[in-house]
Amino acid sequence: MSITQPARFITLEGIEGVGKSTQLKFIADYLREASVSLTVTREPGGTPIAEAIRALVLQSDFSPEVIIPETELLLFFAARAQHIHYVIKPALQRGDWVLCDRFTETSYAYQGGGRGLDLAFIRSLQLWVQQDLKVDKVLLLDAPVDIALRRMHHRKVADRIEAEKHDFFSRARASYLERAKQMPDFYQVIDASLSLKDVQKQIKQVLDQLLALWAKSEDE
Repeated sequence: MSITQPARFITLEGIEGVGKSTQLKFIADYLREASVSLTVTREPGGTPIAEAIRALVLQSDFSPEVIIPETELLLFFAARAQHIHYVIKPALQRGDWVLCDRFTETSYAYQGGGRGLDLAFIRSLQLWVQQDLKVDKVLLLDAPVDIALRRMHHRKVADRIEAEKHDFFSRARASYLERAKQMPDFYQVIDASLSLKDVQKQIKQVLDQLLALWAKSEDE
């Protein structure tokens, strides 16, 4: 049976170094093997304009000017508006599931937790830009900051956010975990400190539950 309805929106979250790129491919392959019609995308990015914003916001050298936290937040939401309009909503409307590497929860964790911006303001931007669009499930890859940063050492060049210090990522991780605690039905926390096999075992269990639940809803 081809699972195309109802369309679902799944996002993958976590601080740098937790293995999102690897697990995104695993999730995409697993869902496609289950006959899910799938659109895979990322934030910031997904459209030419959003990708241009991504390049701008991740660029490290604007000396002596710096990107202030408020500008960073607004740029991410500008890219998100383009992304929603041109990629995410059209995909959902045609019955695709959407799998996105980061979405609005990153803004709460990085600009809210990491930068200390007002969560109420982030919420107002979320409501304005997303309107009635809601994520069905957030898969949070979580690992202690020390482990995540060690895994990043192999990267030859760090972008502006990857180059942040330990304290920034500690605040971002704490924000993620607090939101996961507040919204346990929305978040699924995956222990990303384990081996690749064990991480993917956790993810597979979650995906199997989602596939069973949504296949049942399709048959009703």
